[in-house]
Amino acid sequence: MTVLASTPMPPVAAATLLVFLTQIGVLLLTATLLGRLSTKLGMAAIVGELFAGVVLGPSILGHLSPGVAEWLFPHKAGQFNMLDAVGQVGMLLLVGVAGMCLDVGLLRRQGPRAGVVSLTSLVIPLGLGIACGLLLPAVIMPAGGDRAVFAGFIGVALCVSAIPVIAKILTDLRILHRDLGQLILIAAGVDDAVGWLLLAVVTTMATVGVTTGAVTLSVLTLAGILLFTVVVLRPLLRVILRATDRAKDQAATVGVIAVLILLASAGTQALKMEAVLGAFLCGIAISSTRLVEPARLASLRTVVLGVFAPIFFATAGLRMDLTLLGNPVVALSAVVVLAVAVAGKFGGAYAGASMIGLDRWHALSLGAGLNARGVVQIVVASVGLRVGVVDTTGYTIIVLVALATSVMAPPMLRYTLGRIATTQEEQDRSERLGLDGDEPAAKVPVGSAA
Repeated sequence: MTVLASTPMPPVAAATLLVFLTQIGVLLLTATLLGRLSTKLGMAAIVGELFAGVVLGPSILGHLSPGVAEWLFPHKAGQFNMLDAVGQVGMLLLVGVAGMCLDVGLLRRQGPRAGVVSLTSLVIPLGLGIACGLLLPAVIMPAGGDRAVFAGFIGVALCVSAIPVIAKILTDLRILHRDLGQLILIAAGVDDAVGWLLLAVVTTMATVGVTTGAVTLSVLTLAGILLFTVVVLRPLLRVILRATDRAKDQAATVGVIAVLILLASAGTQALKMEAVLGAFLCGIAISSTRLVEPARLASLRTVVLGVFAPIFFATAGLRMDLTLLGNPVVALSAVVVLAVAVAGKFGGAYAGASMIGLDRWHALSLGAGLNARGVVQIVVASVGLRVGVVDTTGYTIIVLVALATSVMAPPMLRYTLGRIATTQEEQDRSERLGLDGDEPAAKVPVGSAA
């Protein structure tokens, strides 16, 4: 009897590997340098990391030196997919780490409050976005596109927030441990979860049309994921983390946590939901067990924030092409969409904050944080481009809004939070989570009319 050996998979071609390693090195170097520059200029590092991709992409390098740009970032799906995969892993680990920094006790207490803020910061920008989509010039739409579907897509694109970007901003500004930072992250998580469902509805409209069954299935899937997290995942994590804790090995803890986040991401992706949802819920579930000492995760946070996250944000910037803004109609449309996006999030957050009794500085801080769309909006734009809801012009505008709102968030948050006093509970939480509590100093007490 002859045993037939399977043909081994060939290794990555030498030329492909060379380009990939060069891409990673150049992107990380540029992102790190521009991130440091942003920090020195009083902005969060994410601003420079996002611009690293813009500098190395078609907007600048592709325009100034097409030959170099084509060698470094060739238009080959396989080559770019390798780079994109590294960025996706970085995004998922970043979201998982952010979830682990959530104070679950505070989540229980502020859940209804976060729900109110999430509702208003979703509904108001969604409505304004739909109205904007109905009024934008036809040149922004794809040829033969459906105006109603296009308007719905613009509404969805403007109502989402971005957990990865918000998490990075809150971490860079050292305010993730504060009550308002926790509220922003919780509200953003709800916004994104609902936003993905709305995106599913719009993309269904663009392809096979909306059916009651498809929408119901999406809602039931989300409910099932939440139920599974509470009933199954959280008890299972307790068993796994107790076993890991007995090993007294920091490397083992970091490895297990990373595996759990990635497998949870794979689970939600398999259920046709976004992988980021699984990463975020897994991080929250790990935090709720209170079995992992923050000090044992310091190395994971360092690698994620110092290596993976910058590569991810720089990769996102590569997809932008600002040269399309040379068309005056496109440029004016971009300004209008950006204005509507900012007004919608600030208006929604302000309304929600007022409903739960927060003062204007808290309301403005919520608006500044939730206004950051970042890469989530870029993902939304990519989906719209793939299914034909928008063309390259619409994609460029949406991505520009994502970048602009992410740039605006850090300085606005630094300004508004500097007028909100730090509480003793926030200081205690900072020590418990092992975070640097050196955030902007409060200039006036909470509730001041200043």
